[in-house]
Amino acid sequence: MSPTDFRHNHYVPEWYQRRFMRPGQTKYFYLDLKPEAVSPSGHKYKRRELLHWGPARCFAQDDLYTVKWGSVENVDIEKFFFGKIDNSGPAAIDYFSNFKHPSADGSKFNDLMTYMSVQKLRTPKGLAWLNAVSKSKSRNFDLLFLQSIRDVYCAIWTECIWQIADAEQSETKFIISDHPVTVYNRGCFPLSDYCKEFNDPDIRYVATHTLFPLSLDKLLILTNLAWVRNPYQSETKWRPNPDLFRPAIFNFTKIQTHRSLAEQEIREINYIIKRRAFRYLAAAERDWLYPEKFLKSTHWRNFGDGLLLMPEPRAIHMGVRFTLGTKMGRMMLLGLTDTNLGRKGTKTRSVKRRNGGLLSVSSWSLQRSKGVCGEGAISHLAARAARKRTAKSIMLKEWSG
Repeated sequence: MSPTDFRHNHYVPEWYQRRFMRPGQTKYFYLDLKPEAVSPSGHKYKRRELLHWGPARCFAQDDLYTVKWGSVENVDIEKFFFGKIDNSGPAAIDYFSNFKHPSADGSKFNDLMTYMSVQKLRTPKGLAWLNAVSKSKSRNFDLLFLQSIRDVYCAIWTECIWQIADAEQSETKFIISDHPVTVYNRGCFPLSDYCKEFNDPDIRYVATHTLFPLSLDKLLILTNLAWVRNPYQSETKWRPNPDLFRPAIFNFTKIQTHRSLAEQEIREINYIIKRRAFRYLAAAERDWLYPEKFLKSTHWRNFGDGLLLMPEPRAIHMGVRFTLGTKMGRMMLLGLTDTNLGRKGTKTRSVKRRNGGLLSVSSWSLQRSKGVCGEGAISHLAARAARKRTAKSIMLKEWSG
């Protein structure tokens, strides 16, 4: 392949887009929420807002990930960094789309977490947020920064309550946007400062849900446990243990898989996806792009009486402790999943096992989320310099997972 093959950059991969098309469908409906006004021959007009395009033309931008050093242009970030993540992403999404207990594939979990975290960062909306956070004046540095914090959301998501909701019984299916990892907080209205321009409510706010459509019929919903315990507290209060870069434990047995969504609920979810999009939406059917036409109310905090995305509380142990064995021959008694291990108030203790072996936790399917620094075209020293430059402004700690 020539370097030009990697210069038309899909910030929503083509393979992911095809998951939202019907069998045999080669084009779907692509909605521009902010159509431009152009005047090619002195006659000014606005571009069409609704297009009928295939994945090759949707959610893409030339040279979005091309690094430029003077006259030298490099496409290795697209080729190697995003290429590697996009290669492992499909199998991970397939696994969770078809997830059934008692399955527990730790490698697929790690691949999904990294894919979702990078997907949230790599879009035009995510890159604009990165630029604001890093206070950088260089797109090159933003791309360095993205690689160095690629797992920024993984620890928080690992400790959420997971639902895989189903739309198979509904005629209306899920749509996708140019920012597929959607964040919703009922206390943060679309026109509030929390949501203006490229901003999203922080996933560490207790009431923030993360939505990620897996296919036409499947949706992953992540909810902070502290919100499930008490949905009457301030929506923008920090959840317990909000540190971003740290080890976290995931329990496959607690994934909720039995929720079948009604058509009205799917339309409300599609409306949330639409309002949190940056500019573009796509759907297999035209009407799905206009969910507001079918809703009695679009009041932001009242969807499902304010509890649209909440998991089934009766399936959740509100106070749980479990024992974890380590390869170093230690056993730890761990407290609640969103309480930081070893901090004040955590019911954690460790004792050395006499046989020095790894404790078998047969009734739990656990996977520790791993953090890996950026890789690809940018050298390790450059990535390290990028992390040092931004450490003070964003207060990030290196993830030791």
